[in-house]
Amino acid sequence: MSEFGPGLFEPDRSSGPPSPLADRLRPASLGAVVGQEHLIGENGALTRMLAQQLSSSVILWGPPGVGKTTIARLLAAASDKAFVQLSAVFSGVADLRRVFDDAAKRRKAGQVTLLFVDEIHRFNRSQQDAFLSVVEDGTVVLVGATTENPSFALNGALLSRCQVLVLRRLDDAAMEAILRRAEGELGRALPLTQDGRATLRAMADGDGRYLLNMAEQLAALPADHRPLDAEALAEMLARRAALYDRDREEHYNLISALHKSLRGSDPDAALYWFSRMMRAGEDPRYIARRLVRFASEDVGLADPNALMQTLAAWDAYERLGSPEGDLALAQAVLYLGTAPKSNAAYRAHKAALQAAKDTGSLTPPAHILNAPTRLMKSLGYGAEYSYDHDEREGFSGQNYFPDGLARMSFYEPRDRGFERELGKRLEYWARLRSERTGTVRP
Repeated sequence: MSEFGPGLFEPDRSSGPPSPLADRLRPASLGAVVGQEHLIGENGALTRMLAQQLSSSVILWGPPGVGKTTIARLLAAASDKAFVQLSAVFSGVADLRRVFDDAAKRRKAGQVTLLFVDEIHRFNRSQQDAFLSVVEDGTVVLVGATTENPSFALNGALLSRCQVLVLRRLDDAAMEAILRRAEGELGRALPLTQDGRATLRAMADGDGRYLLNMAEQLAALPADHRPLDAEALAEMLARRAALYDRDREEHYNLISALHKSLRGSDPDAALYWFSRMMRAGEDPRYIARRLVRFASEDVGLADPNALMQTLAAWDAYERLGSPEGDLALAQAVLYLGTAPKSNAAYRAHKAALQAAKDTGSLTPPAHILNAPTRLMKSLGYGAEYSYDHDEREGFSGQNYFPDGLARMSFYEPRDRGFERELGKRLEYWARLRSERTGTVRP
C-alpha cells in the first residue's frame, strides 16, 4: 500500500476532477509524516501513547501546515478508534452534545471515539468545560489542534486532562522531502534552479501545505519552461498568487471587499463578505480589529457611537466566543454599514503628523506653558493666559500654535451626521476668534 493517496477518511475521487496536490500527498501512515520525528519516531511521545492504544487526550500545538489534522486522522486509524472531526469555528455546545451522545452509543458497542477539534482555542471557556466529563470518563479521546499557546488559549481544567504535544515548524530538510514527494507525484522535476528551489522553501516559511500549493502553481507551467531562479520565482508567484492561494491572497481580498462595502454604505454587501470570511475560518478577532479601525478611519466623528459599538461587539465576542458571539460582530457590521461616513479625523491626523514632522521642535507659546516655579514665572511662563471658562461663551480665542507658526487647519468636518454640528461649532469659534484676535480659520 502506498504511503500516500486519498486519506484514510477521504472519499474516493478517482472518477472526478483531480484533487489538490496537498490532498493527494496527505500521508497514509504516521511513518510518512515529515518533520515531527520527536513525536512519531521510535521513542516519540505519540509512538509510546499508541503502544497503550492512545488512552489519554492530547493537544497538538503548532503553526499552520505542519500536519496536525493529518496526525489526528492517522492516530484514529492506528488505534482503531472512530474518527469524528469538528471545527471550533463552526460548532457550538449543541454540536458537542450530539457528538458526545453518539460517542456514548459507540462506547456501549465497544468502540472508542477519537474526537478531533480543529482550532480548539476558538471555543470559549464554557464551551471548553463541556469536554471535561467526557474526557474524564473516557467517552471520547480528545485530540485538539491549536496554533495558539495552550497556556493562554485553553482553560486549566481542560489542560490538566490532556497532554500537550508541540509540533515543530517544518525545517528545510522536511520541506525538501515534501518537494521531492511532490515531484514524484507529478512525474517530473519542478522548473527551478538550485537557488530558486531554496527560495521556494524559504517562501513557505515552514508551512508544508503552502509549499505544496506553490509547487502546484509551478507544475502548471509548460514542461519546457526555463528553470526559475530566486528573482523570477518571486515575480511569478507574486503575479499568480491571487489565482490559487486561498490562505493568504484571498484573506486580503475579502477583508478589502468588506472594508470597501462598509465605506460604500452597503450593509448587505458588507454582511456577505463578513459571512464569507467567517465561513472560511478567519479569526473573528482579526475582523473585530478591522471593524474598530473602520469606525475611526471611515466613520469617525460623523457618528461617535460607531467606535463604542464596535468595541462593545468585540467585547461581546470575547465573552461568548463562536458561534454565539458572531452575531455581535454581524451587528457591528450592519451599524458601520448604515452609519454616516467621514474620513475627516483620519485626514486630520495624517496632516497633523506631517506638520509635526515638518516643523521640528518648536516650543509652545509662553502663555500656555506651566509655571510651577518662581524662575519659570519670571521668564514669562503662563503670562497672559486666558482661562476659557472665565471668558464669554467659554472661549478665549487665544493662539495655541507655536510662536512664528501660522495657524494651521487639519480637521475639516464633513457636512453629514454628527460632523454637521461640529462644523457649525467650529465656524462659530472661528468667527469669535476673528472678532477677538483678528485671525481667521485658514
